[in-house]
Amino acid sequence: MSVRGLAHVAIQANDYQGTIRFYTEVLGFTRGHHWSLPSFQIKEACMLVSADRRTCIEIFDREAVIPAQGKKAASEEEIAHGALLHLAFYVDDAEEVYHKALAHGAKICAEPSRLSLGQPPLIVNNALIYSPNGEVIEFIEEVDFNVSSHK
Repeated sequence: MSVRGLAHVAIQANDYQGTIRFYTEVLGFTRGHHWSLPSFQIKEACMLVSADRRTCIEIFDREAVIPAQGKKAASEEEIAHGALLHLAFYVDDAEEVYHKALAHGAKICAEPSRLSLGQPPLIVNNALIYSPNGEVIEFIEEVDFNVSSHK
């Protein structure tokens, strides 16, 4: 048995409906199954499904009692530290999606750039934003990180 891929990432939303709107209207996710689970104080939860139907983002309401890594930020200005640093989505045009996200309430984290990583150089076109809910999201154009395929 081996891992076949990433199934989903879970986010606790300060603004449940606003977070869903951002991921659906800006990033093209569709709203999938939704539920409540009183035993975990979950009033609202849903699974957002990516365009390729392989990756999901699970959204929980603000009051849900869900195990989490790291600590919550005390304010919007504070950075929360934990194991998860950012989410990265492959996009056709990082700059275009970056500007679309900013137009929908995201904040600048790192402007679109072309980076040269390591030796031999691997060229990466990307941009990063803070979503309206606070997640750091990277938009990255298709790149092959599998070094064995470069030989």
